[in-house]
Amino acid sequence: MTESVWSGGKLLKNKTVVVTGCSSGIGKETARLVKLLGGDVLGVDITKTEDHVDELYIADMSDRRTLKALINALPTGIDGIANIAGLPPTAPAEKVLLVNLVGLKFFTENMIPKLNNGASIVNLASLAGFGWSHAVPAVKASEELEFEDVRQFVQDHKVSNEGGRSYFFSKEALIVWTMQNRWTWRDRGIRMNAVSPGPVDTPILKDFIETLGDRAEEDNRIMDRPGLPEDIAPIVAFLLSDMTKWIRGTNIPADGGMSSNILCEMHQF
Repeated sequence: MTESVWSGGKLLKNKTVVVTGCSSGIGKETARLVKLLGGDVLGVDITKTEDHVDELYIADMSDRRTLKALINALPTGIDGIANIAGLPPTAPAEKVLLVNLVGLKFFTENMIPKLNNGASIVNLASLAGFGWSHAVPAVKASEELEFEDVRQFVQDHKVSNEGGRSYFFSKEALIVWTMQNRWTWRDRGIRMNAVSPGPVDTPILKDFIETLGDRAEEDNRIMDRPGLPEDIAPIVAFLLSDMTKWIRGTNIPADGGMSSNILCEMHQF
């Protein structure tokens, strides 16, 4: 279906886009779609892949030294970054925060000089970040979080793996960081937005089911089906395109209606 919808035009023609997490799931589908829409893909992953990338860079998003080498290796003249690499809640809490938040922010901020004017940054957040307003103190405390401080932060703010809290917090903080940077690079026309999928049928879906238990069963009762990477990648591509120059600091839910369901229940509609 994606090809029939998108292949008539070249929404990303001549654009160079960095896609992290390009070897599987939403990252792989995003890379494929960017290519379909006329763009070039600089793929970043910890796993080697030949699919849908023009150049592949192997990097561990949790390691500052590796990220510095990656940033140095990437060319200038980049039109977009799709920050899709991420770890599920079954990974160690420190690693989840390093990859999903600290490494992502470090990579993005240090890539700004290599971006073209008018570039677009798209962060893959999650429905798991929906409750960010209830975690404001911890989110504020994470604003200047450095790689070497993550272990202590996890202890101090009780951001453990229990109930998937490490994952939830990483996405809460990512959504807030996206909103905060709505105008940070406005003088160069660089914008940042986020996409928040609900449960998506990727290799890590089983990790969420394992972690959330009864909560996952309740989601299954409400939802008609899990999402697919093909449901999410077009939204990322749209935000990367020149059609979205006045969308800044926005978080777009792509969850089959789950966030609307939560809001209706919260407010008794």
